[in-house]
Formats: sequence, structure tokens, C-alpha cells
Amino acid sequence: MARAFVSIGSNIERERNVRAAVAALRHRFGTLQLSRVYQNRPIGFDGEDFYNLVVGFDTSEPPEAVAAILHDIEQQQGRVRGPSKFSARSLDLDLLLYDNLVRDDEQLRVPRDEIREYACVLGPLAELAPEGKHPETGETFTQMWARFPPSRQQLIAVELSLDG
Repeated sequence: MARAFVSIGSNIERERNVRAAVAALRHRFGTLQLSRVYQNRPIGFDGEDFYNLVVGFDTSEPPEAVAAILHDIEQQQGRVRGPSKFSARSLDLDLLLYDNLVRDDEQLRVPRDEIREYACVLGPLAELAPEGKHPETGETFTQMWARFPPSRQQLIAVELSLDG
């Protein structure tokens, strides 16, 4: 079994889409470990605020299969991929980590760069796995989060029930 961490984000019908994503992940992978849900401004474009969280789960699926499942769940929730990386989206699911795997090819990039770049990914990941270590740097997520510039992106905790 491998431990996978996935980021969830939405700024279109965000409550519905985040709940649907969590339900679909529970259905497919079983018990999930959930961070709190955070609200934050979009990055790189003007639009509605996002809801973001990170989930962790154990899986026997290979990482390519996990990534494909995430893509399928996005499509089921109406995800439309446009030419811009920065745009509104119904659902964004990214495989952040798969155990200590380091891989960067046409099929898969883990660990995801977003861990180092975005508060909405690193903050919830540090909450969920404080002593977990980045496979490339060896730093704990708590150490990385403590160094993250607070002015770069504000996170606001949101009360959103995600119980099954």
C-alpha cells in the first residue's frame, strides 16, 4: 500500500464540487484523512474565491491509475480544460505525493511543484502530514510551511461539512 496525498480545489459551485470530490474519493479509495477547507483568492486571474483542501489515503493502485481516476472525477464534475493554467474551474484534483516517489515524465509529476509554490496546497498538507517529508528536499512540511511568506497568499478556514 502507498500513501497518496491529493489537493482539491474549486471556485465554481465550490461547495457542491468539493463535496462531490470527497464523496467520489471515499467511494474509490475508502477512508480519507482530510485537512480543513480553506478559502483563498485565485492566483493568476480575477474570479471567485477558491475552496481548497488536501486529502490523504492509502491505495494499492499505481500512481498512474490514481492520476487517471482523479482526471475522471474532474470530468464528472464538469471540468473544462482551457488554454490557460490559471482559470476558473469546477474541480481541480492533483496527485501531490505518492509515498516518496519522485517522477517527472509525460504521464506524471510527483511531488507536485504546487507544494512549494502555493499556500492553498502547502498549508493543508502541513496540517495533514506535519512530519511528512518532501521527497526531494527532505524537509518536513511543517518546516516548509513555517518559511512560506505569509503575504503571498491568505488562507481563511471555512466551516464545510464533508462527512459521508
